[in-house]
Amino acid sequence: MTEQGIHATIVLYGSARILAPDVAAQHLREAQAGTDSATIRRAEQQVLMSRYYEEARRFGALVTRKSRELETPVYIVTGGGPGVMEAGNRGAYEAGGRSIGLNIVLLHEQVPYPYITPELCFQFHYFALRKMHFLMRSVALVCFPGGFGTLDELFETMTLIQTGKSRRRPIMLFGRAFWDKLINFQHLVDTGMISPGDLELFHFVETAEEAWERLSAYYEFE
Repeated sequence: MTEQGIHATIVLYGSARILAPDVAAQHLREAQAGTDSATIRRAEQQVLMSRYYEEARRFGALVTRKSRELETPVYIVTGGGPGVMEAGNRGAYEAGGRSIGLNIVLLHEQVPYPYITPELCFQFHYFALRKMHFLMRSVALVCFPGGFGTLDELFETMTLIQTGKSRRRPIMLFGRAFWDKLINFQHLVDTGMISPGDLELFHFVETAEEAWERLSAYYEFE
């Protein structure tokens, strides 16, 4: 990354299971052709969640376009998998920029897709080393809805910042309705499990533009 002039990144986390809107719509059409109500409900949910794919794609493109105006360009880095990760890299690619993929060796192999800049596509065996490289150059963390892996990465980052083991940086959670239903953050404060100030470690955003505005305010981007 140093050789390629990568000094500042925005980490984009999120589910590998979120589909592109056109793919989700096709799945729904196929499900509706059958009679299994459970399959139809799952397909309907996929369509609803597919908006996060599109928002991640838009965010990747927005960061890529805006960072061209900065003294130190900022690059999107993802886990190199499908879903939200693919969307972030895809947005950067479609905006004519470079982006990074940190793949991980899994039982079900992740196959790098063409949106990642080839010389910035890396393969890791250990999660711990991969997480370290996610954070080393990051100026922000953007987290879309996801499962165990996304939650693991999000909470490890917040723990490192909370305990002073990592420098503070903006953490933005896309989709407040999802996160509020998933985690009762206020309950952690009310029961004394975290301090009230810990809620300031992250902020909720809904759109790519809102996320960029928060970044611009934090770093005083022109």
